[in-house]
Amino acid sequence: MPETIEPTPLSPRLPRGEHRVVLIVDDVPDNLAPLHDALDDAGYTVLVALDGESAIRRARQALPDVVLLDAVMPGIDGFEVARRLKADAATAGIPIIFMTGLTETEHLEAAFAAGSVDYVTKPIRPREVMARMGLHLRQARQAREGALERSQARHALDAFGYATITVRASDGRLLWQTPLARELLRQHGVGDSAHAPEAVLQWLRRHLADAQALREPPRLTIDNGPRRLTFRLHQRVGDEDGDPLGQGDWLIVMQESSDESAFSALSQAFGLTAREAEVLYWVVKGKINRDIADILGASPATVKKHLERIHAKMGVETRTAAAAMAIQRVRQLESPAG
Repeated sequence: MPETIEPTPLSPRLPRGEHRVVLIVDDVPDNLAPLHDALDDAGYTVLVALDGESAIRRARQALPDVVLLDAVMPGIDGFEVARRLKADAATAGIPIIFMTGLTETEHLEAAFAAGSVDYVTKPIRPREVMARMGLHLRQARQAREGALERSQARHALDAFGYATITVRASDGRLLWQTPLARELLRQHGVGDSAHAPEAVLQWLRRHLADAQALREPPRLTIDNGPRRLTFRLHQRVGDEDGDPLGQGDWLIVMQESSDESAFSALSQAFGLTAREAEVLYWVVKGKINRDIADILGASPATVKKHLERIHAKMGVETRTAAAAMAIQRVRQLESPAG
């Protein structure tokens, strides 16, 4: 049952710049007049619909701030109107307050199941209606402002080379992704536009206990040749009440790094071609010829020929000696600046 709200004194008009649009839906015009006049006197812009079809059409056109909806109407009743508005992304966020003479529990449950936030009983008392409207309009505004703030914060990370995604742990759906995140996932060929990469989903599920206990799990890295994506679990987001499995929606921060600067440094230091520098880099990383061939998309025999030329240019006879000369250069690149 909704919280009982005592009528409170109302200012005669809304503050300048805060005019709200109200859609009243009732099939009996005589029921509308007192409420229409009271809302108009208080500074609201009032729209009227006399049937369900008109209500849906006007709501989609005008996008009112709140809908006052009669439950019992011929044709499409109020419950169906509410369900259709909540199913449409454009109108789903509009608070719906039912106006009803039905007080049986099953009817009230049906109203809330259809998506209403509150109800008032007939005969309608305009001051009570406006008091309830004020509460839900404030809540809706706070929700919009919070969503805008979160969106701005996520996009701000893009400017610093980070990207964010929100993943639903129960099914792996991508509920949110910044433009940079979408582009990085596309470039690395992992996941799709609707689902997180499988490796990310499995990593998240393995560490849910740590995450729910506010312990940050180890970061996940997905390699793609010289480039890699690192995933860091940031925090749980969303409405826990809407998650019956209790696994949650999770904000994950991504960042791309690359070994291409190391390739360039090795090439300049030892007079190597770009491909030879790349081969030498993976030797430093402890990769055998077969692994290097897989990374480069070449054959082990080709990798062996590259190594022979690398040895000659560096004046060494073994891969161990070549790695020893190169390893300090790589470590210098990977060490944070002091």
